[in-house]
Amino acid sequence: MTEEESSSDLDDSDHSFESSALELRDLSVGYDELLISNISLSIKPGETIAILGPSGIGKTTLLRTIAGLIVPLSGEVIHDFPKRSGIGYIPQRLGLVKHSSVRSNVSIGARTRKSKWFPAIFPLGSELNTDVDSAILSLGLDEFSKNPVRILSGGQQRRVAIARALVQRPKLILADEFLGELDKENVESIIEATKRLVLEVGATLIMVEHHEDRAKEIADKIWRIVDGKVIEESVK
Repeated sequence: MTEEESSSDLDDSDHSFESSALELRDLSVGYDELLISNISLSIKPGETIAILGPSGIGKTTLLRTIAGLIVPLSGEVIHDFPKRSGIGYIPQRLGLVKHSSVRSNVSIGARTRKSKWFPAIFPLGSELNTDVDSAILSLGLDEFSKNPVRILSGGQQRRVAIARALVQRPKLILADEFLGELDKENVESIIEATKRLVLEVGATLIMVEHHEDRAKEIADKIWRIVDGKVIEESVK
């Protein structure tokens, strides 16, 4: 949905969206069959949401629908984020360019802040280069900046994907099991770095997670999927 379309759907009497980063209105999602129905939720700027539920229940489908990658079966996803840079997406399969360097991969996120007509061969400029360096440093990747991604560990590659999303300075970050099956040390450091950078960017984070303890450590609210419905629970 474009900014113009979302604005035209709202009138002066609609106050719920004014204080929300994102609104789901009577949203139903699925592919060939309905998975989750009648979701009506508002997410405030800066909130962190964790989506919980067993495999195959529709967690990733919901996330991809919010991202605009899947058309809803019914209902609406309403926001006014910039189309290119407003949403940072961290897929379960990280989508990194494995033969390119860490810095080149993170720079892809920074380029979304430029016009879509901005040639890929043009330099980013001093401000974006500084932001790329800052994201790399914050995720503990500075010593690997020039290394190709393919030689990094799984945990390090996840850090690259997080840095790539955060350097966009997005208003909404969507993360699909971005912690994966990492060891405790990696999980703790990535959670700490993500919390810090999300706070710095002022973004809303919605994450799919399998582990409830991890979800409660990082999230303000839980969206628990039960019998095709979303039940919202406060954590803090």
